[in-house]
Amino acid sequence: MTDVVTGAAVDIADLSVRFRSKRSTTTAIEDVSMRVAAGEFISIVGPSGCGKSTLLKTVAGLVRPTSGTVSLFGDEVTGPQRDIGFAFQRAALLEWRGVRKNILLQAEMRGMDRDRAARRADELIELVGLTGFEKALPHELSGGMQQRVALCRALLHEPPVLLMDEPFGALDALTREQLNAELNRIWRETGTTIMLVTHSIAEAVFLGTRVEVMSPRPGRVMRTLPVELPAEREYAQVMTDPRFGALTREIRELLGAHESH
Repeated sequence: MTDVVTGAAVDIADLSVRFRSKRSTTTAIEDVSMRVAAGEFISIVGPSGCGKSTLLKTVAGLVRPTSGTVSLFGDEVTGPQRDIGFAFQRAALLEWRGVRKNILLQAEMRGMDRDRAARRADELIELVGLTGFEKALPHELSGGMQQRVALCRALLHEPPVLLMDEPFGALDALTREQLNAELNRIWRETGTTIMLVTHSIAEAVFLGTRVEVMSPRPGRVMRTLPVELPAEREYAQVMTDPRFGALTREIRELLGAHESH
């Protein structure tokens, strides 16, 4: 999956996902098309229940499309994808393992070369500012530090695509801002293609190279908005940038208009 065939890291074409039970059929997302170039950072926002998480799970191969296709670097997704990274809202660390061993769990599950994995883990620990905490257990870490560990674990195998489902949603505002700035730096330094689902409009704009705004269920892409901000971003500067304010207002108006209907 390292050879770019289509020019897109992720190519979603006319994607619909329906969940059927004995009593009913629920359409989660409908006719969604989206191309994500290698190295892009795409933020996805929309009302609760609009299918944002389902979209990520379909890209990961954890949910099968009802119709349409998803491709990663030109290869159609037909099952769970081992090469990607996935970061969730909960860090889901093993309580009896320290920081480094929690990160290296990824290597054990994938059968990675031990020496290579160990070097990569040390690089990531330094990258996210966890040096000195290598042996600390999860209960000894703040929520923000736990999420840093989870991020390192997701990046250990150097995935070309990282999917993030509300990874900072449970954190306090200040910690969330700090981790947003950290994630921006990691994205710039690693060149990883990232798709982020978030309920925070400010977070979506701060992090994304573009924002995909989804409608209420069944989720469709209402608007694709480019983020005209420098790649390197600091909160103090971005928050006072008129482009940031204008874009967050536009997204709020889009979502508010649909909520009122």
